Amino acid sequence: QVQLVESGGGLVQPGGSLRLSCAASGIIFSLYSMGWYRQVPGNQRELVVRITSGGRTNYEDSVKGRFTISRDNAKNTVYLQMNSLKPEDTAVYYCNGERNNYYWGQGTQVTVSS
Repeated sequence: QVQLVESGGGLVQPGGSLRLSCAASGIIFSLYSMGWYRQVPGNQRELVVRITSGGRTNYEDSVKGRFTISRDNAKNTVYLQMNSLKPEDTAVYYCNGERNNYYWGQGTQVTVSS
């Protein structure tokens, strides 16, 4: 059974930081491309950043220079370090694993507000 479990969301003031984690089980993690997506009510889920099994990254333009994705294959975990957070970053953030199939976590709420 594949599970992706996100953690680390919460409420933060503008300009603050959060680190999201996504722990994977049931897959050979090192072979998977992993990504972070986000969704606000009424909008489609959008890609924030992806990291391939080889470590290549692809960032959405609005987060470049502020967000950093990393992975620890020994811990089967992918991270998203989010700095200089803005109110428009408020969303539910989802972890995604992709190889031959797509797998999703349950999501974690990030709220950026003063």
